[in-house]
Amino acid sequence: MIAYAQLLIPTIWWDDKTGFAGAKPRTDAALQLGVGGFILRGGEREAVRALTKELRQRSRIPLLIAADMERGAGEQFVGATGLPPVGAIASLGDMDVIRRAARLTAREARTMGVNWDFAPVCDLDLDTNNPIVGTRAFGSDPVRASECAAEWIAACQSEGVLACAKHFPGHGRTESDSHCALPVVRATVAELTDVDLAPFRAAIATGVASLMTAHVAYPALDSSGQPATLSREILHWLLRQRLKFDGLVISDAMTMGGVREGRDESEAVVEAIRAGCDLVLDPVDLPGAIAALEAAAKDRRFDDERLHQSLRRRLKWAQWASPPNEYRRPSLTDLAWGDQLAERVIHVVRGAVPRCDGPLDVLVVDDDDDHDDHRQPRASRDVFVASLRSAGVKLASGGALIVALFGDLAPGRKRVGYAPETLAAIAAACTTAAQKGRPTLVVQFGPPRWASALTDAPNVVSAWGGDRSMQAAAARWLKRTAL
Repeated sequence: MIAYAQLLIPTIWWDDKTGFAGAKPRTDAALQLGVGGFILRGGEREAVRALTKELRQRSRIPLLIAADMERGAGEQFVGATGLPPVGAIASLGDMDVIRRAARLTAREARTMGVNWDFAPVCDLDLDTNNPIVGTRAFGSDPVRASECAAEWIAACQSEGVLACAKHFPGHGRTESDSHCALPVVRATVAELTDVDLAPFRAAIATGVASLMTAHVAYPALDSSGQPATLSREILHWLLRQRLKFDGLVISDAMTMGGVREGRDESEAVVEAIRAGCDLVLDPVDLPGAIAALEAAAKDRRFDDERLHQSLRRRLKWAQWASPPNEYRRPSLTDLAWGDQLAERVIHVVRGAVPRCDGPLDVLVVDDDDDHDDHRQPRASRDVFVASLRSAGVKLASGGALIVALFGDLAPGRKRVGYAPETLAAIAAACTTAAQKGRPTLVVQFGPPRWASALTDAPNVVSAWGGDRSMQAAAARWLKRTAL
């Protein structure tokens, strides 16, 4: 009998007030059903370590325990090292930095019991109107991005942690967010083959353990208009047959609008498995998904041998992953290097850094308040100010104006760039400061290219993103360069 539950990878969410306790009933039920693994969203390092140990002890099978750690383990877990977006790292032009970042991420993950990193993003940054890729990509050049992806994957997997190239066959040309609706990429077969697929071919050649599918339609590859996640043409004929990939294929999350248009979750789960996904990420109704898979099998909608292949792949990679241990854990040097890397990518986008002889007056402008996915962990906007204080910087009204501008790509944001009211607020602040003869600097915690809209800001610095690590790095950088 096929263990359908092993094809499912549900989510365990951290709550700042209750920790993982609130998720315990659902986690217990998932373990009882025999799921193939979990993806963790948030958590404190020691709590994550305790949770993963318990999950392994209670599971009847080896588990895959995953997390989105595109920007280091600190992207998800408090107490771990946060890194800049890979677009920022790639901008340094140093492959050794790519390797070290991947190794540091994997080492910290492994010591917490996380053995699967849903990274790197192998999409290309091809469209400035793309609301979800941007700085998450290694860049727009397929050759350079392929080299970076291969280095990242090899370094991550050398530490015993599975890498995951995403989002196949490429999310870089979309102008809508697959979290909200189904994007359609109308590129030709030649464009997709020669450009978009290049990093994925490099990933496969490097031996990447897994690929994640895109909830995006590609009419040139599949005229049915199905998202890649549900397309046998794309997953079986292109990925398995032409590209010869024999690793794990996992769907993107089943909670996303791009895969749910015109179908309920159970139907989406069945269609994803039929199309060629080995595992399905983030189904909410686990009993319903299992029942739907069993009913589809009874109706002979599945090839049993193909499902057994999926189960064998899952078991192979769960057994391949290194067990949690302190072997080759990150050293103090590794951790210090991560902090230094965050400072290295900060750079001037416009103007110069003014010399600030007196106290700083920090104005926080948050352009991220309107995104839909409020469960997604988001760093407090207070870290930058707290880090300045910790560094001994004096803060007072009337001093040199530092505008801390938070605005980044995020699920459900629905727009690219800053809102008109945000631009108006910054223009007013910069104009008033100039009239009073106060030095002014905007520190962007988001994509550098968005600085082009800040026409009234004479001096702009980019810190690439608003994670805790980048806020702390920006405070250190500012003290070093402006004070």
